[in-house]
Amino acid sequence: MTRWRDTAGEWLISAGGLGFAPVAPGSFGTLGGVALAALWGFGAPDHYFLGVLASAAAVAAVGVPLGHWAERHYGRKDPQRYVLDEVAGYLLAAAWWAPQAGFPRGFPGWTTLGAAFFLFRLTDVLKPPPARRLERLPGGWGILLDDLAAGVWAWLLLAALHLVLPGLFRA
Repeated sequence: MTRWRDTAGEWLISAGGLGFAPVAPGSFGTLGGVALAALWGFGAPDHYFLGVLASAAAVAAVGVPLGHWAERHYGRKDPQRYVLDEVAGYLLAAAWWAPQAGFPRGFPGWTTLGAAFFLFRLTDVLKPPPARRLERLPGGWGILLDDLAAGVWAWLLLAALHLVLPGLFRA
C-alpha cells in the first residue's frame, strides 16, 4: 500500500510527470497549468475565469498537504519534482477574461495564456515581495505560497500589458 501511495503522490506532485523533466522542471510543470487553462478555454469558455480560479484553489488545497508529504519523501525543502505550485501560480496569472465577452466571461485566447506563462516564470524566478519571505514558511505552505504570490505579480503585469498594448490581446 505504501508503494502505491508513494507512486500516486509522485504522479500528483509532478503534475502527471512534468516535474520529472531533466531540465527546467518548473517550466515544464507550468505547462500543466497551461493545459488546465486551455481545457477551460475550449471546454467551457463562458466559465473560463471562474473555472481557472476554482482550479487554482483546488490545486492549492491539494498542494499544501502534498507539499508536506513531498518534503518528507524526498528529504529536502521544496523538491524540484514538486510542480503543483507552478500549476496553481500559473492559473492565478492566467485568470483573465475576454473583454468582448463581458466580465467574467470568455476565453482570453492564446496570446494571453502565452504572456501569462512568460510573466509567471519571470516572477517565479525573481520572487518579488512577498514571495521570497513566503518561501521560507514550513512545508507545503512555503512551497505553494511563494508561487501564488508570483502568480499575482504576473497577473498584475499582464493587466498592465493589456492596458498598454490592447491590440496585442484582441481575439
